[in-house]
Amino acid sequence: MNIHEYQAKELLRRYGVPVLFGKAVTTAEEAGTAAYRDFVLRGISTIVLKSQIHAGGRGKGIVVHATTNQPVEVLGKQVHGVTVIREGNISDKAYQYAKATFGNKLITIQTGEEGKIVNRMFIEEGCAIASEMYVSIVLDRQTAKNVIMVSTEGGVEIEKVAEEHPDRIIREVIDPVIGFQQFQARRLAFGLGLSGDGFKSFLSFITKLVKAYDDMDCSMLEVNPLVLTEEGKIIALDAKLNFDDNALYRHAEFNELRDIAEEAPLEVEASKFNLNYIKLDGNVGCMVNGAGLAMATMDIIQLAGGFPANFLDVGGGANVERIANAFRIMLSDPNVKAVLVNIFGGIVRCDRVANGILQALKLVEVNIPVIVRLEGTNAKEAQEILQNSGMAFLVASNLQDAANKVTEALNTTVEA
Repeated sequence: MNIHEYQAKELLRRYGVPVLFGKAVTTAEEAGTAAYRDFVLRGISTIVLKSQIHAGGRGKGIVVHATTNQPVEVLGKQVHGVTVIREGNISDKAYQYAKATFGNKLITIQTGEEGKIVNRMFIEEGCAIASEMYVSIVLDRQTAKNVIMVSTEGGVEIEKVAEEHPDRIIREVIDPVIGFQQFQARRLAFGLGLSGDGFKSFLSFITKLVKAYDDMDCSMLEVNPLVLTEEGKIIALDAKLNFDDNALYRHAEFNELRDIAEEAPLEVEASKFNLNYIKLDGNVGCMVNGAGLAMATMDIIQLAGGFPANFLDVGGGANVERIANAFRIMLSDPNVKAVLVNIFGGIVRCDRVANGILQALKLVEVNIPVIVRLEGTNAKEAQEILQNSGMAFLVASNLQDAANKVTEALNTTVEA
């Protein structure tokens, strides 16, 4: 589960991770009032307005009108996802920039041309930056260990740094038995070229960051940029935090941080029924049990000349309700021209799945070709149930047959 920057920083603050003072707002009026009351009156002369969306690259992102897609301007300047205000009537400028941003789309390198509507903004105090760096903690699935990555190339896309200057990324693997060690913290600090107060500040910072990552069951924690101030302090100027969904039962309070406005509507609907659904841009809906089989099914669709319209894992309990809701959600995507159901009967018998499909389709109207491939326990009985149902299924006997029938279904749809 993703959360916004301002939420991530509030959580990091609880662990003593240094972050700047900030205030989240949802209207332009709130922005103007907060800029004056919470910043100007406190003697803060520089503030930064940050659009809050679940995407990176906001600083270079451009705000465009929600309907015309034309760039939005304030005081003759194009509005970006991050705006620094350091002179003039700060509260009035904050109001104007916020008014120009709220309800409009922010287009970044990660959102694509469709962009994302801005419903929240974060006002933060400015600071005197001496240098910018990068730090993240992620799970390395090859070693099954958490790894810390740091780089002196802060404020830019780390993917670009990894591709063009891999030597500028320093890694430290955390042994799950002994945990993060101080000698590793020192190696990271030396790798960043830190010394003096900055060196000491980083040792404290990275230790607290690792504890926050562990305690909150994060799957990723990224600070970009991590800054060294002119006073020699290390501060998280930005923060991106993802929780491990499988561990959320240990952190019920985190569910309140979810912003469904940032998620695809069909994915939100699927989550209500514990369906693992991710919308894609293709034309073939796929319903599968098991992530590995789902990936293989998507490959089959590609080989057949189609494109997957979704990733949908119904899990081991493929009962009538789950199957019916899976069909309903898949068919809510107007791009879907055919459906491939590929179920392996291990935990659940294939004949039960077949009967579940028949009952589910009595609840959901389906007007496009449906290809069904059931393999595993009682697969033969399942095929007979489907073939004798009177419904226009295309029953596949194996993966190759499923691919051929997907091609046949797509060609039939095009001809129609």
